[in-house]
Amino acid sequence: MTYKLLFLCTACFFSAFVDSIAGGGGIISIPAFLLAGIPPHMALGTNKFTSCFSTFSSSVKYIQSKKADLSILKHVLPYSFIGAILGVTTVLKINTKYLNTIVLTLLLFVGIYSLFSKDMGKEDRFQGINKKNKILGALLGLILGFYDGFLGAGVGAFYIFGLISIFKVDFVKAGANCRILNFAGNIGAIFIFAVKGQIDYKIGIPVALVMMIGARLGAKAALIKGAKLIKPIFVTMALAVATKLLL
Repeated sequence: MTYKLLFLCTACFFSAFVDSIAGGGGIISIPAFLLAGIPPHMALGTNKFTSCFSTFSSSVKYIQSKKADLSILKHVLPYSFIGAILGVTTVLKINTKYLNTIVLTLLLFVGIYSLFSKDMGKEDRFQGINKKNKILGALLGLILGFYDGFLGAGVGAFYIFGLISIFKVDFVKAGANCRILNFAGNIGAIFIFAVKGQIDYKIGIPVALVMMIGARLGAKAALIKGAKLIKPIFVTMALAVATKLLL
């Protein structure tokens, strides 16, 4: 048990660090839980539980830096929460493998497009809320909230790409808002996982505490280095998640 917990704490620390910068930490943490011998649904539930703590930690850091934008969040966050609850309710009933092809294709598009789009997310060109981005933001929250609760692989990359595309923000502001949206989705998801008894608290609590530290350090690094750090990690994680799904 001691070695298993040490392995999980180490893997999930790096997961939280990377995830707080550009998303995609789930490709480290979920396989780690599965390698530790935790059954799939229990692994997903425990991963959501620990991720909730890490997203909270990085969210606080981003809010303190004033990079999170309430005018955007209030039109997206409620839908992320509702979508996550619907997604978890669904994932506990059906096999997730049918989503892999769709997610793989989208992640490859996001990663390759971001790699070759030199100006994407470089500058903050957000000019306020209008009818178009309000509707698109609500759809983004609902769809990705559902996906986050259902499977979650690469959801951070999708959120960042979506926020940049819809609201014309830069990578730093997109990353900050992404963390808070992830946190809202995680709250909705762990409620259902907890009710269904799919969270291992003996493992989850110590891992969550370690992930809070990793997330805090990752957010700090992102705020200092900005888009120069976030974009290459974002592209790398998007393509890494796609590669994992392909394999």
